[in-house]
Amino acid sequence: MLYRDNTNKVIDESRQGEALADTVGLGRKLYLETYGCQMNFADSEIVASVLKEHGFGTTPIMEEADVVMVNTCAIRDNAEQRVRGRLDLFRSLKKNNPDVIIGVMGCMAERLKDKLLEEEKVVDIVVGPDAYRQLPALIAEAETGQKAVNVLLSREETYADISPVRLGGNGVCAFISITRGCDNMCSFCVVPFTRGRERSRDPQSIVNEARDLFERGYREVTLLGQNVDSYLWTEALPSKKEIMKARAEGVDVGETCSFAQLMERVALISPDLRVRFSTSHPKDMTDDVLHVMAKYENVCSYIHLPVQSGNSELLEKMNRGYTRKWYLDRIATIRSIVPDCGISTDIITGFCGETEEQHRETLTLMDEVGFDFAYMFMYSERPGTLAARKFNDDIPEEVKNRRLQEVIDLQMRSSEISNQKDVGKTFRVLVEGESKRSDQDLQGRTPHNKVVVFPRQHFKKGDYVSVIVEDCTRATLKGKAVS
Repeated sequence: MLYRDNTNKVIDESRQGEALADTVGLGRKLYLETYGCQMNFADSEIVASVLKEHGFGTTPIMEEADVVMVNTCAIRDNAEQRVRGRLDLFRSLKKNNPDVIIGVMGCMAERLKDKLLEEEKVVDIVVGPDAYRQLPALIAEAETGQKAVNVLLSREETYADISPVRLGGNGVCAFISITRGCDNMCSFCVVPFTRGRERSRDPQSIVNEARDLFERGYREVTLLGQNVDSYLWTEALPSKKEIMKARAEGVDVGETCSFAQLMERVALISPDLRVRFSTSHPKDMTDDVLHVMAKYENVCSYIHLPVQSGNSELLEKMNRGYTRKWYLDRIATIRSIVPDCGISTDIITGFCGETEEQHRETLTLMDEVGFDFAYMFMYSERPGTLAARKFNDDIPEEVKNRRLQEVIDLQMRSSEISNQKDVGKTFRVLVEGESKRSDQDLQGRTPHNKVVVFPRQHFKKGDYVSVIVEDCTRATLKGKAVS
């Protein structure tokens, strides 16, 4: 059988999928909407790159698009509900333009799979985090009237050879994904099921991407992973877990690259390239990473170190792999090696069986550490996780809410105290753009990840400016340039 593709060229049926994928996007537009973590935003840039190679340009206007893709998060139920709300909007879009292709990608796509196609009739494509290379073929399949699904997880895919299309950024700061997946299996977390097993990306591809960004005018990169401290690469094996197992069995795994070594290689590209990283896991945060931070001025003095709870019994139920004391010891070590390090955290309130005393232990840990800021959430049971299978989600909603508010109130006080300590100090600030409140002011961040606002003067985006802090709010430092 023969058919004609959209260039009117007659092609043998045996090459139908390949040919459609080659030509599917010629002169067409892609609209991308992203929810969730920084990893999702980095993945959207990979998707834009994959489809650009097949002729798609991107558009910020949904109504102009031939293909609409929503990149989803499954970490919490409210994130999924937000996406379902957007799908309601896409129904009206599809009603006005029946030819538009609607796709759901990312963690929610991986978790719900066929259920999305059954319940959300508007969805044409469902694609998981490891199948983005197949999007051109999936779009071509959807255009024939078939629903297209690929949610297969991979043990090797890192997209190391794909140069991301930078979407909607400031042209100064960029994300670089260094690992994919996670092996930690925290009992509350769905990530290992939606993003698969952990694997590390070839370090040379990371260094090359960072160098290319610097040469294009970017001045800050954030190395991303579900757990960057687990980064360990060797050509023979894809993950730290497998490398450590092979070493224990006496197998020579060849030359390796650790996270500390990778970060040093990126820092050496230029002293004018700032390096950040996220996210760290307390049980894997090693001293060699801290020594690299202390050694290089362009490696930012900031660590996001999620604690989740201040109670050791709850931490064990969460399968976090550390105790309250271990966490506090890590904080002490961080501050001894990197004395001015900014530290933020994640906190969950109302986890299964949490007592008032256990909740108070979280509050006392927050008091003892004095976090600069925090991401704070009520526990949200995720189907398929160990916690959903093994424990009862038995804390009433009103108790979760009250505990969360206590955590928020304490953190607001802590953030204000932290910022007040910076008044009178001078920081090297990377200008990221105009202030949100006035085009007469610029804003950037200190090495400790705090936002600073100061008068524009003659400075521009991408400049490094010495700024003395004169005032602050709970969220922002305010100052003036001194150079």
